[in-house]
Amino acid sequence: MRPVLLVVDMLEDFVRGELGDEKFERIVPPLQKLIKKARENDVPVFYCNDAHKEDDPEIEVWGPHAMKGSEGAEVIEELEPQGPEEIVEKNCYGCFEGTDLEKKLEKTYNGEGADTAIIMGLHTHLCDRHTAYGAFARGYNIIFVEDATDAFTKDQHEKGLKYAKENYNAEIKNTEQIIQEITSQK
Repeated sequence: MRPVLLVVDMLEDFVRGELGDEKFERIVPPLQKLIKKARENDVPVFYCNDAHKEDDPEIEVWGPHAMKGSEGAEVIEELEPQGPEEIVEKNCYGCFEGTDLEKKLEKTYNGEGADTAIIMGLHTHLCDRHTAYGAFARGYNIIFVEDATDAFTKDQHEKGLKYAKENYNAEIKNTEQIIQEITSQK
């Protein structure tokens, strides 16, 4: 397994701002733990972030949020990326469409490329789900981290997980299972 962590939309506007919900704070500790263990075990980490312009399609649906260059489009401080190479800016739900994510993933593991996308962050039923589709269409194995993803409602979260499992053959695991897999690879 050549995994990568895809941390989706853990941005100020989604956690504490325009579309934020204080309940999303609950996934911060598992995300911190996963990111730390990934880095300790040379597993690449990518932050896939909305960085919207005024004319992006999502703006009509959700209103202005995570506008490119704004504080709301910044990764929350607790999950700070290590550098710009970890950032993937997106202008719609999925992390693959219209981004350089695929090229970045191809360069991982000394050019062998990743084969497994471990998806975490917000929102299970929307951005995470569309990211899973992008990974599926490109032949990646997909894992959702159940306790490190969330959505506006419990129902949306559960339906997002179910959809990914049924339609993209995604595995649903928890933080501890992922850590065990990552650390046993060395």
